[in-house]
Amino acid sequence: MKTDDLIDFLAAGDCRVESHALARRFVPAIGLGMLAAALMMVALLGVRRDLAEAMTVPEFWVKAGFVVALAAACLAAMPRVSRPGVPLAWALCLVAAPPLVLWVAAAAMLVDLDPAQRAAVVLGQTWKSCPFLIALLSLPPFLGILWAMRGLAPTRLRLAGALGGFLSGALAACVYSLHCPELAAPFVATWYLLGISIPALAGALFGPVLLRW
Repeated sequence: MKTDDLIDFLAAGDCRVESHALARRFVPAIGLGMLAAALMMVALLGVRRDLAEAMTVPEFWVKAGFVVALAAACLAAMPRVSRPGVPLAWALCLVAAPPLVLWVAAAAMLVDLDPAQRAAVVLGQTWKSCPFLIALLSLPPFLGILWAMRGLAPTRLRLAGALGGFLSGALAACVYSLHCPELAAPFVATWYLLGISIPALAGALFGPVLLRW
């Protein structure tokens, strides 16, 4: 739609946004995307067998808290980046907070370790596959989130695509954490964030095409 046509359309009648329009688009998109990601994870990877035992370890909840907090922060920012002319500063600060807190925790852990142990803690046993598995699981929520955003007329398309990808990566990390055996904060701060950043980069690259309205 051209700008002049849009102006004429808006001036022609009642164009008020329906109540709960954002929720009506994002809830089914994210819900179905998460369900598809969970089914992919179970079919391709499986839930870790010692999940109940792992849940008794504090590090498990540190990892879970990080991915859930990051997903929640991204979700809170989505309505602002999905609509034109909405200030974003506080929302972007909110998204940056969970990684910053995790990096501080990871740095504190590494400082307390013997230098010879640090590389092993950062790499873990699954560093080669972790980021790519998170990126793979992010595909269903990524497609759903971009569909939801496109219907809300975003104007900052690269930023919207990047944040949509970041949210899909965080949601995928929530699902993947039920399979992943790694618990160390330095591992999560490095490889989980790399995996989450892959769909964010894809969103930034393809946002101007996929979100154009």
